[in-house]
Amino acid sequence: MSYATLMVHLDLDQRNDARLRIAGDLAERFTARVIGVAAQAEIIPMYYATDGYGAAFVAEDNLAEIKQRVQQAEERFRTALAGRAKEIEWRSALEEPAVYIAEQSRAADLVIIGKTSVEDKNEPAPQIDPGDLIGRTGRPLLIVPNEVPILRAERILIAWKDTRESRRAVFDALPFLRACQQAIVAEIDEDNDPAEANRRVQDVVAWLARHGVNGVGVVEPLRDHAGAQLDALGHKEAADLIVAGAYGHSKFREWILGGVTRDLLKQTARCQLLAH
Repeated sequence: MSYATLMVHLDLDQRNDARLRIAGDLAERFTARVIGVAAQAEIIPMYYATDGYGAAFVAEDNLAEIKQRVQQAEERFRTALAGRAKEIEWRSALEEPAVYIAEQSRAADLVIIGKTSVEDKNEPAPQIDPGDLIGRTGRPLLIVPNEVPILRAERILIAWKDTRESRRAVFDALPFLRACQQAIVAEIDEDNDPAEANRRVQDVVAWLARHGVNGVGVVEPLRDHAGAQLDALGHKEAADLIVAGAYGHSKFREWILGGVTRDLLKQTARCQLLAH
């Protein structure tokens, strides 16, 4: 199992350097093809709604601006991936980004998106919400914070919880896990039953070993917030990639992430691979 095709989303209003750099690194690592995607829905200001002439001019200007920004994104994508990927392809549309990415993800094994720090006041609001996207794609998401310069993935923290989503995430992360030096399978014991938590973790470690992955299990009692504990453990273990299941439920077609996943997404020190 490998990642034969990567897909990287380019924001039209944010920096894309980190995700493009890591997409190039992974393309070389896995000898993969890379598809670049960008999308933006056309928006007409409400105060022009009753003025047909004004609306027409604004729509034309808006459309021309979007097309120009999409073209600039394509140029950045092709420049960044030139000579690094087995093959590159560009796709774009005038659609809602999350909907378009979800549709196009059928062509990829792994979808790479970016994430801006909530403290970064110089960046506008993101175009897509990982919580919305993860419920649509059926593919693992690699979320790359703008602050991350490189993804070595030599030490990987698996945020384990005995759910379908965690099992899916570990399986989807196998290409990374097989190449890493060590995988740390960590469960935060919320039930005050360390023996049972350790049994679950060791099952995962043994499963990984049968796939050629060097793993070790860690169980910690819940002290405060599980997400914060996992983030602290990732720092302690010098892990630059966290693998986690995205826990949530659907409500009026919106995906609402569980608390642990939300907490992990708040940190920007390391990349996260999420699957649902």
